[in-house]
Amino acid sequence: MTAVSESPRTTGIPAPAAEEVAPLDVDALRRFLDGAFVAEREACRAEFPADFFDPTDHLGTREHRDVTVDRLRRIARIGGHEKGYGRAWGGTEEPGAQVAQFEMLGFGDASLMIKSGVQWGLFGGAVQALGTERHHAELLPRILRLELFGCFAMTESGHGSDVASLGTTATYDPVTEEFVIDTPDPASRKDYIGGAAESAELAVVFAQLVTGGERHGVHALLVPIREDGRPRPGVEIGDCGRKMGLNGVDNGRLSFDGVRVPRTALLDRYAQVAADGTYTSPIEKPTARFFTMLGALVKGRVSVSGGSLSQTKVALSIAVRHALGRRQFARVPHATETLLLDYLSHQRRLLIPLATTYALSFAQDELMQTMDELLKVSLSGAEPDARRQREFETLAAGMKATSSAHATATIQTCREACGGAGYLADSRLPQLKADTDVFTTFEGDNVVLLQLVAKGVLTSFSQQVSALDSLGMARFATRDLVSTLAGRSPATSFVAELVDSGRDSGELRDRAWQLRMLEERRRHVVGSLAKRMRKARQQQEQTALAAVDALQDHVILAGRAHMDVVVAEAFTAAIARAEDPAVAALLQEVCDLHVLALLEREKGWFLEHRRMTTVRAKALTHAVNDLCRTLRGRAEELIGGFGIPEEWIVGRTLDVPSRPLDVRP
Repeated sequence: MTAVSESPRTTGIPAPAAEEVAPLDVDALRRFLDGAFVAEREACRAEFPADFFDPTDHLGTREHRDVTVDRLRRIARIGGHEKGYGRAWGGTEEPGAQVAQFEMLGFGDASLMIKSGVQWGLFGGAVQALGTERHHAELLPRILRLELFGCFAMTESGHGSDVASLGTTATYDPVTEEFVIDTPDPASRKDYIGGAAESAELAVVFAQLVTGGERHGVHALLVPIREDGRPRPGVEIGDCGRKMGLNGVDNGRLSFDGVRVPRTALLDRYAQVAADGTYTSPIEKPTARFFTMLGALVKGRVSVSGGSLSQTKVALSIAVRHALGRRQFARVPHATETLLLDYLSHQRRLLIPLATTYALSFAQDELMQTMDELLKVSLSGAEPDARRQREFETLAAGMKATSSAHATATIQTCREACGGAGYLADSRLPQLKADTDVFTTFEGDNVVLLQLVAKGVLTSFSQQVSALDSLGMARFATRDLVSTLAGRSPATSFVAELVDSGRDSGELRDRAWQLRMLEERRRHVVGSLAKRMRKARQQQEQTALAAVDALQDHVILAGRAHMDVVVAEAFTAAIARAEDPAVAALLQEVCDLHVLALLEREKGWFLEHRRMTTVRAKALTHAVNDLCRTLRGRAEELIGGFGIPEEWIVGRTLDVPSRPLDVRP
């Protein structure tokens, strides 16, 4: 590969690269980016009505909710949502295909996407994952046909991330063979529950199970909350009302006062209560049982990660198209004004997040394939390999945190890059911003999820090094040990071969060098965190808790550093799979831009830890600028690779041209 010059930065505003680049087959790029579930995505493009993607920002809450339910019923008739379910209930046992459809809905109104996720992902998914045959036979066909609406009642006003401490109780009464569901205090009220305010008739309620005076931790039970549209006795239902976004979803609050449900209401795949109140479980340890139950529901995080990327792709498509049509300032008097995308500053604003969106999309595809494989095992009635399941859960947490944070930052950047036009509702950007903002907190707060990623990595580390002495730390410094860390991309073996091949020339555009730099950062961050954590935990309990809390900034950094490696590995492996030379060549440059921009952003760490010289740090900026200039001419092809039909972007009711008007202030 060609070395990047470390000469002083070129001054002035560069014109697009003069070299003619032969246009590639954008359809080939789209099919490649669609990944393993390309057929399902193509089916959505062909079958989804265009009015699914009409704007909804002008609708009031009542109308928006009605439109969302109507569109959901139409999806039920079109099909595709059932693919993640067992064949006995009309599904095809393809969880990845179901999530792919969810992601495609993300190109339109996010309320419809989330409403489908609540009904068929969270509610139906919990019945399937945590229930047994009698629950499946009675409920799943009705859930899939929308004959039964439901909700997923986990979060409480006082308990979000700390699910193990939920306050709602389910106390077993052996005399009547019923569970009594209670909300003991205001903090234990179920809150923000999608579907609870209006449509749900049945709730999967997560509560502390109590039998024989003994608590057995959080379990899920089926609790009817409405009959003929009215709350059932003992059930208090509230409406969360107008929200920042997603107003087509009827989020509500639930409280229970002595609500009785039969013993069979317990979703009992992992725990059973006999008629006399005897509690049994095939999983002996309460902690393991709790995490097994939650692990069965991790598909929600995979879905949110994918939905975040879909909404990001729409925002980038809008902003790049605007930048290809909007002109501002002439370089010489009386000359034609310059297109926004011909300015380096604008290229950096849009093309860097565009490159990262491609990187995250390939990592998401790998995540979905892993999910599909593991959930198929679960659908067969078997239990997935415990280690692979833990690694998958770590990766899902990291991807959800990374993709949703990227969406929030990128959509804001796109809004700003479109100026006043981006502030108008017709641009769709305000709605994208409002709808996706909550993605950073639901299905797990991003900060907490990054802590989970770091915990997974440290757990794998501790399994390899029983005592963190000098010898253990020396072993940790080797690549062989680091390659075993939890949540690594499935591309690990290929990437390890590339990094260890000796082809690392040290040039900025050398992929082996890029990956080695990210790996060095992760290795140092995780290794030093493990050492500090060990010291903190050796102190007395009260002091140890404070010492561990003082490491939280380091914990979050470890989670981010880990995910940076995972995403770069996934992109690298994807390029190696590309059969079309033009697609592969373009993606090589996109990957370079993603990784080098990341290294540029983190160059303070590399300089501080003497992993990079100041000359090399400056050269990074030159390299990023050069790549932006090169990819400026490919921007239209890159957004075309997202495969968003034209009518899905602008909406049929909007009077917005395919190329924005050149409106001068």
